[in-house]
Amino acid sequence: MSNHSIQYLQRAQIDTVKWDNCLAAAPNGLIYGYSFYLDRMAVDWDALVLNDYEAVMPLPWKKKWGTSYLAHPPITASLGIFGTAVTPALTGLFIQAIPPRFKLVDLLLNPANFLPTSQLQSIRNNYVLDLQSTYADIYSHYRNNVRRNIKKAQQLNCRYAVGIQVEEVIRLAHWQIQQQATNIGEEDYAHFKDLFHYLLSNQAAEACGVYTPNDELVASCVWFYSKARAYYILVGNHPNGKTLGASHYLIDRFIEAHAGQELILDFEGSDIASLAFFYSSFGAVNEAYPALQFQRLPWWLQWKSKGYPKINS
Repeated sequence: MSNHSIQYLQRAQIDTVKWDNCLAAAPNGLIYGYSFYLDRMAVDWDALVLNDYEAVMPLPWKKKWGTSYLAHPPITASLGIFGTAVTPALTGLFIQAIPPRFKLVDLLLNPANFLPTSQLQSIRNNYVLDLQSTYADIYSHYRNNVRRNIKKAQQLNCRYAVGIQVEEVIRLAHWQIQQQATNIGEEDYAHFKDLFHYLLSNQAAEACGVYTPNDELVASCVWFYSKARAYYILVGNHPNGKTLGASHYLIDRFIEAHAGQELILDFEGSDIASLAFFYSSFGAVNEAYPALQFQRLPWWLQWKSKGYPKINS
């Protein structure tokens, strides 16, 4: 990739086949970067493309007050630059190539996109667990509190189920997220449901849950699969499940079912200390990735940028 010709393309100009082939070939090609994912969750997106799709960078955009800006889509953990040889230098060239018409940039990149030093990037945390070992070996690295909660769920006759209706997970997730005052709306859940059924039809998605003996769903999640990676993508938990060890049991059942496979369990977070502790309790390790934030706003709108660094390009 010595010849760095990066062009800006609108969505209609993008060759979807070449785009998805780039993601499939890229060592850092995460599921969020595929066209089928972006078309549903980002809705409006353009891109930067290196040469003949040697590397790509999706640019999910929105417009407000007549100003175009890049904003990270909901239920999408990481985007950024995807390609076969992504270096810090190439990452810098892509960032410089973001068109000036986007006055505010707020994106989560991927672990291959760190710059050597930059005030534009901050570090985010994600926990991943390699499932290639035997279940017994993985279980031996669980913290004691995880083992206790698994046994509690078993003793209370909680039932683990695979292939539940995605609407059940969405219902619990919607209720749970409402308590956290996030920006995920009804339309986002509708788009996610469409994405789930698309992947399900390609045998790349499933919904799982843990039920009480009274058939109350107390822990649930959606798994997406892509390139030997399983994404713990949408989680719906009921408060009643906390005292039952339901979430611990849910993840443990998945791990046992997939132990010994060439598969990475991607927990999709978290910067929240309690969640980071929860994920690491299964033996997961941190896979840090950068957040990109900067603004080119006129002075009368800079209060909207939350203190993001200002660049002049």
